[in-house]
Amino acid sequence: MTSLVTSTATSSKWLQHYLSSFDWEKFWHLITSRFLSLIFLTLLFFVINVVGKWILHRSFKRYLKPAADGTGSNRLQTISMLSLNLFHYTVLFFWIYALLSTLGVPVGTLVAGAGIFSLALGLGAQGFVSDLVTGISILLEQQFDVGDTVKIGTIEGTVTAMGLRTTQVTGADGTINFIPNRNITIVANRSRNDMRATVNIPIAPTTPVEQLPAIIRSVNERLMPEHPSVIGEPALTGVVTLPTGELVYQVIVVAKSGSQFALQATFLTAYLKAIREAGIHLPTHTPAPVAGQ
Repeated sequence: MTSLVTSTATSSKWLQHYLSSFDWEKFWHLITSRFLSLIFLTLLFFVINVVGKWILHRSFKRYLKPAADGTGSNRLQTISMLSLNLFHYTVLFFWIYALLSTLGVPVGTLVAGAGIFSLALGLGAQGFVSDLVTGISILLEQQFDVGDTVKIGTIEGTVTAMGLRTTQVTGADGTINFIPNRNITIVANRSRNDMRATVNIPIAPTTPVEQLPAIIRSVNERLMPEHPSVIGEPALTGVVTLPTGELVYQVIVVAKSGSQFALQATFLTAYLKAIREAGIHLPTHTPAPVAGQ
């Protein structure tokens, strides 16, 4: 018991001596100076980030004028987004490096000496590097640009943004899909060439199909001047059986990319109206005969 009391008294005296001899002024000065340095660096890199993005945005803005086909403008917008992303990540990297250096963390020594940490960091960054390389390849190969209508895997929509890591594709219903660039393998770009709008007019086996070409050509002559996006004369394919078993009279309208869906609805509506006015009855659905029945 006596030894315990003696040990406690000794520890108490040692603690009092340490606290009394500790240079509290130097300690608080160090804490305050480091804190102010961190705030200054944060504000500095924040200003650099804002000003740099503003300069890049202003630099690209003068060239972001719609071209005749819109391709040049889309490509410049894609390059602009990638440049802004690259600048943002560069500023972020140097900001973190400056903060660690201010706190006295030997960043260079850690990266060079911590083999396991470096290996783990390298493995973790593989996905980021793959996204970056794939994004640059997409840009150089001009696979698609911002504003293009594409199908990537099972996702269809319009490319609204392209970054170093992900590509944003907005679907017809407004859903924004974030696709990692490394997952982009097969791309169907529907904004580069002229597109085909397939108009299927449902018919029955008893429909007088020989009367349809004249009616369809009459409608085409009326609609063509109203829709300059139509290229050439619509082609009358004739009677076709769809995979669903429906019997249709098919017309192919070649149009500029982006307008094919609206033209498909417009021409189909006009065809149905003209055929109905001619006294021809059209079914809503005609299933194909099933073998054995």
